[in-house]
Amino acid sequence: MRSDIQPNEKAFSSKEVAEEVGIATPTVRKYGQILERNGYEFLKDGDRRIFVQSDIRALIALRDTEKPLDDTAKDLVNQQKERLEGSHETEIAINDTYEALPQDPSQLKEVLLFVVNELAATREVNIQLKNDMAQLKTKVSRLQQDHHVISSSIGNSAQRTNAKIEKLSEQQNTHYETLLQEEKQRSQILQKEIQNMRNEQKKEWNLQSDFNKRLEEEIQKRNEKRGGIFSIFRKLGGR
Repeated sequence: MRSDIQPNEKAFSSKEVAEEVGIATPTVRKYGQILERNGYEFLKDGDRRIFVQSDIRALIALRDTEKPLDDTAKDLVNQQKERLEGSHETEIAINDTYEALPQDPSQLKEVLLFVVNELAATREVNIQLKNDMAQLKTKVSRLQQDHHVISSSIGNSAQRTNAKIEKLSEQQNTHYETLLQEEKQRSQILQKEIQNMRNEQKKEWNLQSDFNKRLEEEIQKRNEKRGGIFSIFRKLGGR
């Protein structure tokens, strides 16, 4: 029976060890067989191996070794033997301690009273630690709530900011469209006014041209009349 296993130490199945070490389940079985072949001792439930942390470290050593697997397995077996011997010596030392207890009832009473006081002090420390842990949990819970409130506030503020930006952008686009429409209308009005001015100018030019033409005709008629009168005078003078 292995004496290096601690009370309530967690045990692992082959599948769990495979996931922990990062190898396939058949490889776990292979490493287990190599270790047992060289004298390694596993805790077993029937034929099924039960692994603890020290066994997992042994499997990792086999996984990472650059030496032949049997050589590494022998080293691991020697290490296990040393651990088992150390655990046995610890048990002997504990037994010797109990045997060294005083046999005098009064001395034994003092020892027991001391132990009771130590247990009471330890209990008070445990209660204080429990209260401190409760307060710490409360503070953590409050911090989480504050974080949630702050996150919500930031999120709401960001939403409001985005809404304002979208509204301003929409207003700006509307204002731009309005200005553009007004500019188009002014441009159309200006073009109409220019066209009207051109028409008026053309009309005036036509009127002026007609006036000049009539004036020239009138002058020409007068010149013709004057020429006829001068011709009559010349004829009369010749007589």
